Amino acid sequence: MLEYNEIIEKIDWSKNNGLVPVIIQDLDGTVLTLGYMNKEALNKTLETNLVHYYSRSKNRIRMKGETSGNYQRLKEIYIDCDNDTLLLKVQQIGVACHLGTKSCFREVEKIDQLPETTIDYSLDFLNELKEIIKDRKNNPKEKSYTSYLFKEGREKIYKKFGEEAVEVLVAPNRERIIYETADLIYHLLVLLCYENIEFGEIVQELKKRHKEEE
Repeated sequence: MLEYNEIIEKIDWSKNNGLVPVIIQDLDGTVLTLGYMNKEALNKTLETNLVHYYSRSKNRIRMKGETSGNYQRLKEIYIDCDNDTLLLKVQQIGVACHLGTKSCFREVEKIDQLPETTIDYSLDFLNELKEIIKDRKNNPKEKSYTSYLFKEGREKIYKKFGEEAVEVLVAPNRERIIYETADLIYHLLVLLCYENIEFGEIVQELKKRHKEEE
């Protein structure tokens, strides 16, 4: 069996700017998520047996579960034939996905079975929007409304969220409720990002309340 420093040296770090994709699999075979590691993240993972990732959005090393408590304990590690991808088998503590589900992957229908016109009811775009909002906070853009809100600060962000909540309450019809709720959710995500609160933490609180009601 390779020593952990030998594993690090075996990997081809020359690809993808020093990052390697990492597939995370639960001990029961469930594919949980996909992340990225650099040498430092892998070194910390092997030293502590707790999975660490390199966050491309935050440009730093982060340990899975450092805020949510949903840790991943490393049990087995595999390297692919090209030495540029890792498979980690872990003991998942809690859930893997920030949306509160066990896995980040969800089963979808085959494309040829879908009707010609469909409405996307998935929450994937919320995650994309959340990441865009984070980027506008960390890398402000001159003409970005989101960057403007972060520049104005807490009072402006909270005021806008309150105004949008009122707009939902006074919306006269279904279409207007949908429109105003979209504004409300956007400003909620901005508020959470400002306070450094992950959306997954809200989901965890909802799940806890659900269990209390059972």
